[in-house]
Amino acid sequence: MSTPLLLSYYGDDLTGSTDVMEALSLNGVETVLFLAPPSEEQLAPFADFPAIGLAGTSRSESPDWMETHLNNALAWLQSLNASMCHYKVCSTFDSAPDIGNIGKALEIGKALFAQSCVPLVVGAPQLKRYTVFGQHFAAFDGEVHRIDRHPVMSRHPVTPMAEADLRLHLAKQTQLSIGLADVLCIESANTDSQVDQLSRSNDVLLYDTLNRNHQAKVGTQLWRTRLPDGSYVVGSSAVEYALVDTWRKQALIPENPPLFSSPGAVEKIAVVSGSCSEVTARQIRHAETNEFRVVAIDVVKLIDDRTHADTMNKALKEAIEALNHGKSVIVYSALGPNSDADAVHQGGEKARHLIGRSLGQLLRQMVEAHGLKRVVIAGGDTSSHALSQLGVHALTTRLPLPETPGSPLCTAHSNQPAFDGLEVALKGGQIGSESYFVTIRDGKA
Repeated sequence: MSTPLLLSYYGDDLTGSTDVMEALSLNGVETVLFLAPPSEEQLAPFADFPAIGLAGTSRSESPDWMETHLNNALAWLQSLNASMCHYKVCSTFDSAPDIGNIGKALEIGKALFAQSCVPLVVGAPQLKRYTVFGQHFAAFDGEVHRIDRHPVMSRHPVTPMAEADLRLHLAKQTQLSIGLADVLCIESANTDSQVDQLSRSNDVLLYDTLNRNHQAKVGTQLWRTRLPDGSYVVGSSAVEYALVDTWRKQALIPENPPLFSSPGAVEKIAVVSGSCSEVTARQIRHAETNEFRVVAIDVVKLIDDRTHADTMNKALKEAIEALNHGKSVIVYSALGPNSDADAVHQGGEKARHLIGRSLGQLLRQMVEAHGLKRVVIAGGDTSSHALSQLGVHALTTRLPLPETPGSPLCTAHSNQPAFDGLEVALKGGQIGSESYFVTIRDGKA
């Protein structure tokens, strides 16, 4: 790299990775997100970017998978010599001992960076996520819920959140000791000394964040306590939202955020969705009433080798027919949390990966058939596997969506002309307003 990096990061799924990219881009930190460690030729155009991300799939992977693949990914990021290396998790912190194990990610990074204590930050007021006295909360339908009572996250089909105390939740995933810098510590006159003491006596230090004032103070602590050769930190995009205040005060980033121009409307877009979220289900229903054609995939038949090909052909035929008539189309494998969840869960990792790849293959064929300029992939677990089918090696921010943070419109970079410059929106299950798909089609911020 020709200029020092402020930040490198690994996203545990693709939508989480673009969430970080958006948080940085909104604050004037040029960021590129790679889908795999790039070649020198692929890296060269972004040599002066102060932030580089690597999109991963660890949210839907086992600890054994993480031991090999995450180790390699973090080692590559460490080689970039950024001031901080961030392992990005979902802002709802949903995870489990056998899948998406955040404790394992803490252990791997702690050992790799030879770090005595790893900071952990999850609360992000911009996303309506809050951590208070170690308890985590998230908004839904205008009301804030403790995460174990959240209407969606408490019922997640793969990683339901049954515990709101993040330290207790993590204790099922790791034996590392976990301290807490609570709101009283954050607001105290001697925060520095308290944080130093907590860091000396714990392997992990969780920071409370209730409001933006707390967030700014957390950012100060993250930057103050970083190691000379680079530090490892775990958390949601709360990490970036916290750091930008400190960076701006130290003139490391522009004082005034950049302005992004709207790309305007397109006639039609294609959406593929593997999300089981009720939020996404509402968005699909809303789009259907706004001139989108929806195509449901029978997921039981999709993951059955005997019926997979026929199921794919049927979905593609319906989708192409809709596009032929000038309609935007949504191809989805679930409509809410109860959509064939048992079949997918029983199919395990193989079924989840197959769904993502299959949706990506359908999207690729729709783009090639109609020369589409804008597409959407919905579902954090889906997006990584789906986008891999498009021959895209990197993403940059085209248009942040501050009204629905965490789901920006991106520009794809590819060696294949059909996909180079393609505008791609990647939406996590819980992210976005009801009109999200319509907003993306119409190019509105």
